[in-house]
Amino acid sequence: MPDFSTLTLSLISHTNVGKTTLARTLLRRDVGEASDRPHVTDLSEAHVMVATQGRRLLLWDTPGFGDTARLLRRLRQSDQPIRWVMVQMWDRYVNRPLWCSQQAVKNVREEADIVLYLVDASQRPDDMPYVDMEMEILSWIGKPVVLLLNQTGAPRAPEEEMAEEVVWSQQLKRFPVVKRALNLDAFARCWVQEGELLEALAPAAPVEKKETFRLLRTAWREKNLDVHREAVGVMARALTGSLLDVVKVSNESLLQKIGFKRGEIDTEMTEARGELSERLAARTLEITDELIKLFGLEGHSSKPLGQNARDLLGDVKKVNESLWTAIGGLATGLTSGVIVDILSHGTTVFTGTVLGAISGGVGGYMLARTYNLVRGKAGNEVRWSLAHYTEQVQIVLLCYLAVAHFGRGRGEWEDGEHPAHWREVVQGAVAMEQERLEHLWKEAGDAKSGRTPDQIEEDMQGILSAACAKCLRDLYPQVEVFA
Repeated sequence: MPDFSTLTLSLISHTNVGKTTLARTLLRRDVGEASDRPHVTDLSEAHVMVATQGRRLLLWDTPGFGDTARLLRRLRQSDQPIRWVMVQMWDRYVNRPLWCSQQAVKNVREEADIVLYLVDASQRPDDMPYVDMEMEILSWIGKPVVLLLNQTGAPRAPEEEMAEEVVWSQQLKRFPVVKRALNLDAFARCWVQEGELLEALAPAAPVEKKETFRLLRTAWREKNLDVHREAVGVMARALTGSLLDVVKVSNESLLQKIGFKRGEIDTEMTEARGELSERLAARTLEITDELIKLFGLEGHSSKPLGQNARDLLGDVKKVNESLWTAIGGLATGLTSGVIVDILSHGTTVFTGTVLGAISGGVGGYMLARTYNLVRGKAGNEVRWSLAHYTEQVQIVLLCYLAVAHFGRGRGEWEDGEHPAHWREVVQGAVAMEQERLEHLWKEAGDAKSGRTPDQIEEDMQGILSAACAKCLRDLYPQVEVFA
């Protein structure tokens, strides 16, 4: 009796393109063996992607096609090519490429509802003649194929990714089995793109399994949204900590220009800023580590500062004005203050997530001339200014995007630079929420507001939820994730 409760995806490609790496990313766990050599996977293996209400979505990781040209020549000589390849007895060890190809064909023919065919998009389609050959073989089997573009590099602007999908769709349009081409890099995909993948699979699902697919797609979407909501909660909790963080100082320091006394840096204000910065650094590291865990990754964000950086930025009083100004000039003007605070007072940093925001440009804060502190609600205390706090929100959103795009197939978490267009997206998202953010900042600093920390955190969560949603919509306008 047919089993309509299981929908099966077969992950297929030429050898050494990254099937197992992508499988690990989609499954959020380590499966198989991933290595930079051909035919590492030589047996097909099924893994449950999601299960709900007695239904299962299975992902098969299969051996890669090998020596496709020779295989295709032999297939063309047969009047029943797929039947011929199924009955051959190639030796697993002596004729490994053909044996692995046979296992891939066997899996698609016997198991697949839909084929996920992976290509190395770092190469031009014309430079990979085996793709057309393998499409001819898959066409003989007749199962629907969705093309996945792997090894695309760092996330790019939406229009660039869509243009690449069009190129590949045009390249393979003579094969009717190919239903769609999608970017889905095993190293840098976002969970939002997985939703797009499931949307693309919907029309290709067998008619008798449409209801199964609908239930599975809903379960997968809710699973990702639950992680997203938890991530927003983690960020809101940390940002509320910064919003309410204060340090007591003397009235004399408050009467001076904050941070300066006759052209010299005031010791008490330096220490106050140092305390705030140390706690900021700790919260920022904690946020990223919690996000790493939530998104099914391994490793930690914190890395020791190099001794040169520690010597250079470890003590505010030793940093001369020209150096501070140079750092400000290198920063974007939207993240420079937070970066230097964390560098100056944190013993560790997650270098890519924070330092990745330093990318060139002008207009950064004149860091030698401002401490970004203002009077707290109790009188003789200081807290982060609104401008500085706005930067912190942007840094946290960049952290979120960095972790959300990190594929488990890469292994443990590694810091890296952000794509330049992320900063513009984050800036726009925070600007949309600036009025609510400013209102919340004022309430947190007003002793008469009567707002509790829990109420402030709840409002902060609402702001972040809206800002995150806007970031993801701007980056992936074709996906209805939050509909």
